[in-house]
Amino acid sequence: MERLTLPPGGAEAVDEYLEYRRYKQHKTDFETIPQQRPIDLPCRVSGCRCKAYHYVPLNGTQPIRCRCKHFADQHSAAPGFTCNACSKCSGFHSCFTCACGQPAYAHDTVVETRQERLAQGKPVGQDVPYAAMGGLTGFSSLAEGYMRLDDSGIVGPSTQLSSLRKPEEDDMAYFERQYQERIKMERAAKQKGKAPALPSTKPS
Repeated sequence: MERLTLPPGGAEAVDEYLEYRRYKQHKTDFETIPQQRPIDLPCRVSGCRCKAYHYVPLNGTQPIRCRCKHFADQHSAAPGFTCNACSKCSGFHSCFTCACGQPAYAHDTVVETRQERLAQGKPVGQDVPYAAMGGLTGFSSLAEGYMRLDDSGIVGPSTQLSSLRKPEEDDMAYFERQYQERIKMERAAKQKGKAPALPSTKPS
């Protein structure tokens, strides 16, 4: 059996791909956009009891636990999400707090069209080259907003970064350059704000 070795950071990329693949097990392509709201993404796997796609966040690269101390995949996929590993749990409920400061259970998975999000003033991703990508514009689309190093939201920070990738740059070099440019711009903005205002002198 051949042994598979991954470069540094490779395991995280595999995890992100698996997260995307789980998403694609649900119907995400529609000939016509459904009229009912919320839009459900029904499961395509035969025998699966989940009603629709339901996003479960990660704590970095680690899955989050329910209050019963078991992981989400140890709970039923059917509505109610009862635990398969213990009898005391009434359903998956995690107190994990995300970057917005709210616990995971206070969040909902909502599917909206681009037009609906723009009408509400919410950020939208870039147009994708083909429908199979769903709403993802890259692996960084799976990261929380503050961790993204790409411009994955049109309505977002007003910082202007040189978004064109140089031909010789790999992914890490490209994102590192964007990060360094962002840091430099933030420092320049801070220095500009700290500079003492010079008194205006008017001739008398």
